[in-house]
Amino acid sequence: MCQRVMLRDMPARDRALAVLVAVLWGLNFTAIHLQLEQFPPFLLVALRFALIAVPTVVLVKRPAAPWRWVLLYGLGFGVLQFLFLYLAMDSGMPTGLASLVLQSSAPFTVVLAAALLRERISARQGLGVAVAVVGLGGIALHRAGLDGGATLLPVVLTLCGGLGWAVGNLGNRLAMRAAPGEPLRLLLWMSVVPPVPMLAASLVVEGPERIAASFEGLATTQGLLAIGGLLYTVLIGTLLGSGLWTALMGRHPSSTVAPFSMLVPVAGIAASWLLLREPTPLVEIAWGAVVVGGVLLGSTRAVPSWWPGVSRQPRAGQPATDEPVAGQPATGALVARQPETGARVAGQPATGTTSAVATAATPSPRPVSPSPSVVVAETVTGAPAADDSAASASARR
Repeated sequence: MCQRVMLRDMPARDRALAVLVAVLWGLNFTAIHLQLEQFPPFLLVALRFALIAVPTVVLVKRPAAPWRWVLLYGLGFGVLQFLFLYLAMDSGMPTGLASLVLQSSAPFTVVLAAALLRERISARQGLGVAVAVVGLGGIALHRAGLDGGATLLPVVLTLCGGLGWAVGNLGNRLAMRAAPGEPLRLLLWMSVVPPVPMLAASLVVEGPERIAASFEGLATTQGLLAIGGLLYTVLIGTLLGSGLWTALMGRHPSSTVAPFSMLVPVAGIAASWLLLREPTPLVEIAWGAVVVGGVLLGSTRAVPSWWPGVSRQPRAGQPATDEPVAGQPATGALVARQPETGARVAGQPATGTTSAVATAATPSPRPVSPSPSVVVAETVTGAPAADDSAASASARR
């Protein structure tokens, strides 16, 4: 008879960082609203990333990742996401609702990661994503019934932005596999991709006259608020928030990190209500709660460690704790099996033996295989065999 327990995929520190990023990005939607009061959307995207790209090209060494992954990251995260998001908000998408609908990136990312990167989706993650999709669908249906469906187009545009974000997440993950340990450098050089195509789009769609007019009145209250919002977006939303997010995506599977982005609407809706006095219908808040419930369902462990009858045997030389050892990456999901009778290890006496099968949740920088890597570690009473020690050391690398 076996006991089965799924331990959390992310340590507490990384979970706290993911929540912090969600709060920073939620406040960023109010900052974007202030910027759009002064600048046209396509030009604003170009300005946002140009402020990062220029010093990056001059001062920062290029990342070791292949350019195709850097370009994919910049195209998805920088161009497609903000092109559609800014266009949606400029077309009448409410600020708080935009922060909610954009979190469609989470289910998009999980599905794309499973299809293209062969990342395994647990049943709990799949159920969490399904619940979030139901919530997003409820919001879309409600908006479709307002003003004869005129408010549905901004929702569709925001969904396209979420898909762009998911594409960027995959590009980031592939780049981090090729060049681990360079999250900030990768983020900075990703910002080099959007300015030129977005400036070209601004010249064609918005026109030189509208661009020139947007730089008038910058000393007014509206202009100063727009500049302040732009600085928040660049320094806090992009450099700090996206830098932390990039590091988390490099340490954990996309399907583990992405659902935390669905916590952004909590801060986004609250900020739009407190700072902009923007009301959000109760029905949309209710559907938003369903979305947040999906992320909680998909990102928490199935059985807590204190649950009666649940025990966990550590590896040889490793403390019995849920937290990772200092200097070692999180091992991700762990399935502990306790057989009724001990198994005999070659070269060792037939003493009590516990077999632990650990499924690595964080893929290595090497190319991903069709199935997740599985490490089998034997813990015996007495000195471990040499082969077992080698296997444990290989698992920690």
